Amino acid sequence: MLKLKTFISESYVEMRDKVTWPPYGELQNSTILVIVGCLVFTAMIGLMDLSFDSLMKFFYGQF
Repeated sequence: MLKLKTFISESYVEMRDKVTWPPYGELQNSTILVIVGCLVFTAMIGLMDLSFDSLMKFFYGQF
């Protein structure tokens, strides 16, 4: 239990004193960039899945 308490205490001190946090505006911009990137990636994967599904339906419809 002492090790856990020491770990939490040291982690808190490190996060408070040693980590350089970005300004709020930069954090917002980065968050928006990640969300847009996820949406683009999701759309690409969805389109590939839709095209593969259509191709498989066409292929198996020939038999």
